Amino acid sequence: MKFQSQAVAKPYFIFALALFAGQIIFGLVMGLQYIVGDFLFPYLPFNVARMVHTNLLIVWLLFGFMGASYYLVPEECDTELHSPLLAKILFWVFAAAGVATILGYLLVPYAELAEITYNHLLPTMGREFLEQPTITKVGIVIVCLGFIYNIGMTILKGRKTVINMVLITGLIGLAVFFLFSFYNPSNLVLDKFFWWFVVHLWVEGVWELILGAILAFTLIKVTGVDREVIEKWLYVIIAMALISGLIGMGHHYFWIGPGEYWLWLGSIFSALEPIPFFMMVVFAFRMVRERRHDHGNKIATTWALGTAVMAFLGAGVWGFIHTLAPVNYYTHGSQITAAHGHLAFFGAYAMIVMTIISYAMPIMRGRPQGNSAASQKVERFAFWTMCLSMLGITLALTVAGAYQVALQRLPEDSAALTFMMTQEKIMPIYWARLVFGVTFFAGLVAYFVSFFVKGENVEVKQEESTPTVCCGSCS
Repeated sequence: MKFQSQAVAKPYFIFALALFAGQIIFGLVMGLQYIVGDFLFPYLPFNVARMVHTNLLIVWLLFGFMGASYYLVPEECDTELHSPLLAKILFWVFAAAGVATILGYLLVPYAELAEITYNHLLPTMGREFLEQPTITKVGIVIVCLGFIYNIGMTILKGRKTVINMVLITGLIGLAVFFLFSFYNPSNLVLDKFFWWFVVHLWVEGVWELILGAILAFTLIKVTGVDREVIEKWLYVIIAMALISGLIGMGHHYFWIGPGEYWLWLGSIFSALEPIPFFMMVVFAFRMVRERRHDHGNKIATTWALGTAVMAFLGAGVWGFIHTLAPVNYYTHGSQITAAHGHLAFFGAYAMIVMTIISYAMPIMRGRPQGNSAASQKVERFAFWTMCLSMLGITLALTVAGAYQVALQRLPEDSAALTFMMTQEKIMPIYWARLVFGVTFFAGLVAYFVSFFVKGENVEVKQEESTPTVCCGSCS
């Protein structure tokens, strides 16, 4: 570890993984509730389990992004973090607020939770993914402001590189677009129009900048390829991601009431969205092929390559197959949407967080060349188990969605099955999805176990000296 203040990332990573485990557990509960409708009812209704599942996803990824930033920014800036104490305080504030909110979902009826948190003073609750009480949203804003201040001041006093410039741009965008969660108009069309400013412009906009910055940083460290080469690739990927992602938001506007021109804009720019993810695959594999040295942390390289591939499949391929307006007319809100969502979130964002954890955590534990060979073997098993299981979940949901469309939406009114009759027909596919979910959880357990597998540290190898090229504005 180059700088002592990088150690503040450790609790963020640990807590993120704990929340990740919670998210998967609630996902398994929901998977069983699809099959056994009254499982755990009335103690844990499906709507509550889903709310906890999706909120844990968002919160653990935010913890992961914050930990990644606290680790890589000091190293990129070649200076200590501006305020490690502030980072520690914000961790406990965010963790306490997150845990309290989840407990509120589980222990208090949602309407009562809105009442006791004085939601009537500034109504923001009740919308998908933004179910958090207003007071929690205010806390998130405060944490984000403190976090961006800390990272921004570190960058201002240190070296300016393309990686930390792209990262801070993504982090500022994350904070700015979250402010739309406070705007809750009574008009449903207007509400949905701006609701997507948070939901879409996070995951298909500014989060991609964060993903690109973390991936580029990790590849520099494990390959030794010249910084100048990697940063040129990063510029192009990010430009394509923003161009396609910002206007591609129109594929969410097809059926909510805005003008028909969104059918064209959403379709055309959605068709471009797979391009930056494909470029990311080419970028990652080319950098590894041109590596200047063999880093001892082989599994971190595997995670980096896997992130590029799975992000392309989930966000790119599965996103494209149902975002053209003539196709989306039939598939909108079907299980195909769920297939895309699961693979895209895991491939692009969950895997990039596990990539930086796989690289940075061993260093923070005194193992600069990665965990032991035995530990990396277990982690490789976890990698393949989770990736293959998620592909299984995605394929199962894709088949379920296609069957759902064929039975319920394509036939003439007289021949179409009702919603519940359709669900009964695709029940065996839900069983397959649940099996893959259990297998995924087993892979996650193996990932946790890998950090405790003992063995000899990988020996540090002599590396070829490579010049460090900055973006030209280094101080």
